[in-house]
Amino acid sequence: MKIVLDNTLPMCDNKIMMMKTVKENDMTIKLTPRKKIFVTAAAEMFGNGSVLNKDQIRIAADKAGVPYPSWMSRTKIGYNKHKLPELDVPAFIANTVTAVEAPVVDTVMNLVASNMEKQNLVPASFEGFVPWGNYANLKKIVKSGMFYPIFITGLSGNGKTLMVEQLHAELGKELIRLNITIETDEDDLLGGFRLVNGETKFVPGPVIEAMERGCTLLLDECDLGSNKMMALQPVLEGKGVFLKKVNKWITPKDGFNVIATANTKGKGSEDGRFIGTNILNEAFLERFAITVEQPYPTAAVEKKIIIGSMKKYGEVDETFATNLVTWAEVIRKTFYDGGVDEIISTRRLDHIVKAFTIFKDKMTAIEMCVARFDEDTKISFIDLYTKVDADVKASKDFGVFKEDSQENEEIDVDGVENNY
Repeated sequence: MKIVLDNTLPMCDNKIMMMKTVKENDMTIKLTPRKKIFVTAAAEMFGNGSVLNKDQIRIAADKAGVPYPSWMSRTKIGYNKHKLPELDVPAFIANTVTAVEAPVVDTVMNLVASNMEKQNLVPASFEGFVPWGNYANLKKIVKSGMFYPIFITGLSGNGKTLMVEQLHAELGKELIRLNITIETDEDDLLGGFRLVNGETKFVPGPVIEAMERGCTLLLDECDLGSNKMMALQPVLEGKGVFLKKVNKWITPKDGFNVIATANTKGKGSEDGRFIGTNILNEAFLERFAITVEQPYPTAAVEKKIIIGSMKKYGEVDETFATNLVTWAEVIRKTFYDGGVDEIISTRRLDHIVKAFTIFKDKMTAIEMCVARFDEDTKISFIDLYTKVDADVKASKDFGVFKEDSQENEEIDVDGVENNY
């Protein structure tokens, strides 16, 4: 073993000197002050004399606040393997001056980028929103501040997400909405390393942001996720989560909670209506304290919602609102009875109201908003509305009054007869 001391070490007036020895196989490393800072930091993170890869060397250099140590290439012992010089216990040569301890650097915080720019995450109030159904119960849970995970399920377009957003708007509580897809993984949820101002930093994900702010995390369309959602198991227990990439434990602040919305109950879509939904792990689902089933609103409530939308868009027609609600209610009844394969959601009615505001014509608005359905369903829905509202007629070029469309005469407001 060969020991080399750097004569350029900084000294106090009383000539304090710190001596370090380096053990290497057939090589000698001269430790300058900057090199010692890096080696000390790397030893604290990965152990004295550890074998490091380039990523670990880069992380240690960031922690030490020094440039990437290219001199570590001289310690290479294999492919992407570099032997960290070993440091002996330092020997101090001092006369009467007491050594000043260097400040302790937080290893983790040097790796973690500051969280997203602080901003107000309280949802904006939705003009015309009507509280109904499970709104009051969910408001009590959120207002309590307790950690009580909730799973909300229901057909598309019945106001699940809007309800969660608006109760937070009313309470003035922050909400982070995270839309789940089949591609969502641990890196998206908890965070990962990103390039920040030329440096590699760990950027916390939305789950960590919600935990540290003590706000509500909304997992929207949760049933579109994969088994990678299992990374949230400890989070759903309210105990916190360990960030493996930076060796840091995150404890949620008071007020943190998790709410999930889905079109299914996590068992997949048997009828194929919600393609892409997956069967979620039973252990994942079990961690939600309650499941709330969200139906479509009653006719009375839905009319208030439609009137509210009309006021918001500046075109109020109560008769039109009544007819739309009646029309949608008949279609839904037929859907539940298995008579049709499609349904008119509350969201679809809102689309029609907005189109009516733009085009100033009821049938134009309805025809454009049901054009997404297949031809037979589209014609049946349009013809049904003409039975509900005798003052309107469908446009001839829409295809409702084709001579070979005999089934149109069999549709009335008491039910939708069809020959699908």
